[in-house]
Amino acid sequence: MQKKEAVINQSNRKTATQVGIAIVSILGLMVCIAVLFPQVRQMIVNFVGQMMHKEFHLFQMWSKALLSFAMGGIFLILFFDYCTLTDSGRTLVHKVKKEIKDCLSEIDFRSLLKPMLIMSVIYLLGILTIIRANYLYRDDIGWSITGYRDWYDWSRYVIILLSYIIQPEILMTDISPIPQLLAVLVLAVSSVLLVYIWGKGKITTVRLLASIPLGLSPYFLECLSYKFAAPYMALSILACIVPFLFVNHKKAFLFCSIVSLLIMCMTYQVAAGIYPMLAVILAFRYWNNREKTGKEILSFLGTAAFAFCFALLFFRFFLMIPLIGTYTSTAMWPFSQMFSGIFSNMMKYASLINHDFGIIWKIGIVLVLLFFIIKSVRQSEQGKLLSLIVTIAVIGVSFTLSYGLYSLLIDPLYAPRALFGFGILLAILCIIVVSDYKKIASVTVVALSWCFFVFAFSYGNALADQARYAEFRIGILWHDLSALYPDQSREGMTYQLKNVIEYAPTIQNIAKHYPVIERLVPKQLGATGNDWDFKYFQNHFNNYIPYGYSADFSTLNLPVVLDSYYHTIQSDGKCVLILLKH
Repeated sequence: MQKKEAVINQSNRKTATQVGIAIVSILGLMVCIAVLFPQVRQMIVNFVGQMMHKEFHLFQMWSKALLSFAMGGIFLILFFDYCTLTDSGRTLVHKVKKEIKDCLSEIDFRSLLKPMLIMSVIYLLGILTIIRANYLYRDDIGWSITGYRDWYDWSRYVIILLSYIIQPEILMTDISPIPQLLAVLVLAVSSVLLVYIWGKGKITTVRLLASIPLGLSPYFLECLSYKFAAPYMALSILACIVPFLFVNHKKAFLFCSIVSLLIMCMTYQVAAGIYPMLAVILAFRYWNNREKTGKEILSFLGTAAFAFCFALLFFRFFLMIPLIGTYTSTAMWPFSQMFSGIFSNMMKYASLINHDFGIIWKIGIVLVLLFFIIKSVRQSEQGKLLSLIVTIAVIGVSFTLSYGLYSLLIDPLYAPRALFGFGILLAILCIIVVSDYKKIASVTVVALSWCFFVFAFSYGNALADQARYAEFRIGILWHDLSALYPDQSREGMTYQLKNVIEYAPTIQNIAKHYPVIERLVPKQLGATGNDWDFKYFQNHFNNYIPYGYSADFSTLNLPVVLDSYYHTIQSDGKCVLILLKH
């Protein structure tokens, strides 16, 4: 009797839960459907603008974003109802949960703690001089002045959520080095998991050292320079690696891939090429060593391709806010020009790497590629010639994928932070090369990692030198301006800047051997006078002379009022032209 009552109570609770889910779903659908109407979207935009004390001029952009969110919300609600209210949906959820649980049970997490500690120490030492430099890097200046979490402009919602967890305040402030320490931890986990996946659960010190390019490649050093955004950029890498822990469980792999790729899209989309690159190289290993049948490899690649396309398309149509008036564009090459466009972008990508890297790095990279080719052919279970051809093709495809989706764009970004996928590719090849191979390969790989590790110290010190040099130059400029025009409240006075503060001598010296340093260290006091660094120094030195946009002051033939070793100031009492000297 008691057993029967228990069954009835359980059934009643289940029914009540389902009714509750149905009611909430109906309410959610009603809200999403209401947002489909433009009048409702206008009210929402106006309300949010009032709450944030901001005026949204680009109503069309935000209206389109809300429309996408509403359609995405309808999709998610219907999918959630399928998973919770139908027998087939509940069965699917149960299978996925079981596969994830089975996979996690196969991992000895305690064995990962020591490797994570080792890599945390290595990465922390690697960015020690960057932390010590205490340099407000590019966008850090804007975030430190305004405190706004403006990542929503780039559809990076996960960053916004995590930023409130890390710093639960209305406006952000500079809390470094906490974000960079978190980035170190995330990178350490990423390196260990990458070694775990490629080493089939076997983690060695040499393999860990081989993974150093993942976090300390010259390109990712720019990401680690950002005080506010560093951990989220590192998280985008981790999100692309985690799904491959479940690679032997198809449903779990598909589910985790979609979720992880959406997290990547909502943190830092530059990492988009890492996931397909990992899938291609892993499939090559399966084929080359005959670890799986052709059918199983195609199934794996098909699952990875579906997850990748689904996640990116869902993000594109339901989550992404369209970019308007930014320094880059999401416009893709038309299909008729796609192949020529990709080839052009990849040639520029390769030429930049060739320009940026020093001769020692290039020699090390070439040797790693040769070792990878030789090892793949010698250990191949396929025909030697076929293995050679496929190995070279895999390198080419992986190199293209390392640039992510930028290879498809008409006007891609070529800043160092946009190229960090090359460091991930290099880390994977290095791990493969040192796995069960001759000592000469291990020595080469460790030497290359050591070069990147040492360069990180040079870069951090270079940031500090440039900061001191720039502040010295700006201090002299501000002193001269205050002596010439002590009354800041003087009406009608405007200034314009020409040229920039060039690099400190130490950076010029480093650039002789490692040209990438000139692309990593920013020049300061841009010629537009509207750069964040100029606004920061205006606040720092309490100088608020407005910048003039109405005309080019260099055409006015203004009289010279001061000429010094560092700059020339021309003025007629109202227009002030500052010519910075090299």
